[in-house]
Amino acid sequence: MTTPLLLEETKTDPAHAAWLEEVGTDLLEWGAASRTEHGFGWLDSSGTLDPDHDLELWINCRMTHCFALASIRGTESSRDYAELAAHGLSALSGAFHDDEHGGFYSIIARETGEPVDDSKQAYAHAFVVLAASSLVEAKIPGAGELLETALEAHARFFESEHGMFADTYSRDFSNCEDYRGINANMHSVEGLLAASAATGRLELFERAAVIVERALAFAKGNGWFLPEHFTTAWEPRPDYNREEPAHPFRPYGATIGHSFEWARLALHTAAGFEGQFSDATRAQERASALRDGALALAEKACETWGIDGDGGFPYTVDWDGSPVVHERMHWVVAEAIGAAAVLFRTNGDAVWEERYESWWQWAKTTTIVPGRLGSWVHELTATGEISETTWKGQPDIYHAYQVTLIPRLPAWPPLAHAVATEARSR
Repeated sequence: MTTPLLLEETKTDPAHAAWLEEVGTDLLEWGAASRTEHGFGWLDSSGTLDPDHDLELWINCRMTHCFALASIRGTESSRDYAELAAHGLSALSGAFHDDEHGGFYSIIARETGEPVDDSKQAYAHAFVVLAASSLVEAKIPGAGELLETALEAHARFFESEHGMFADTYSRDFSNCEDYRGINANMHSVEGLLAASAATGRLELFERAAVIVERALAFAKGNGWFLPEHFTTAWEPRPDYNREEPAHPFRPYGATIGHSFEWARLALHTAAGFEGQFSDATRAQERASALRDGALALAEKACETWGIDGDGGFPYTVDWDGSPVVHERMHWVVAEAIGAAAVLFRTNGDAVWEERYESWWQWAKTTTIVPGRLGSWVHELTATGEISETTWKGQPDIYHAYQVTLIPRLPAWPPLAHAVATEARSR
């Protein structure tokens, strides 16, 4: 009988843990090539900077977050990850920051650092909060100031009457797009949980928890396929982008990777309730409901595995569960693996350990380039050929790097705080 990959508490099979460490280190090496004068750029499929792409805020935040995590962990490498994290902080505090109107530019020019897209996006601002929180945990100088600036800017998107975040504003925050999206709120939850742990501010945790509860309610009311797009009054728009179904951020239909991501965030939040409010009956009730919702959301997403091919999850499905965009995205399987790990740690059901192993095996044989563990093909067809319908190149290490850590950490506290706690205990 083979040894399971996931063992009791946060332990993993030693050989698997060593492999995760190897993958994570190679991913960081891949990501380090994205460094430019004004931040981090877009990498092509060979790991070279793509000259056709300027510098995007969300990519810069994700890279900074990953390098901060590596700095905390003391990852063995010739790379100075603290210096790379500090470079990210400098870019976010400098060229990306709008000194006149506040907030952060969405895109700046690769060569000059001047704004190319000066809109203010909640999605990207949520990643500024996440990156800044990780920088605080990594004790990078100036991180505390950046986090306060990021939280203040991010809060400008919050609509108290709905308990949710708006999506996109003009540069001066005077005009808001006639659209509300669940994606920006999902990453806002991630950022707020991290910021709550980094600062001790429980009101940030509560704001995140309410958003998770709202998202699960939307999913439950729709047969556990989560609506992504909404009106300004937070009424679902099920036909949104039907004519542009493969959009990288606003695709039509249900986004399977987001179901797994929300499930994992719900479990983190439930663990946060139990870890911080262990004597509060209401907190325990909310935690229990979050765990139930996470399980239902993940189980529904599991129904789409291999629905139109030999394996893998389609990018999106229609509301009846039939595939819309058949392509397999690397981030979707990464989020599925991460959710499976946390579900197994949370409820002990062996089916999640089995799925964890199965999905890793699929990723090893399809998504991860042989001989280069840091190279994850971002998009495949349902039959396994490389595709670029939605994603060109391999610019992102965030989903893949996190899933090398999640199986080895508790469900609470959030990633950077958990890594810092582990580092202090060595």
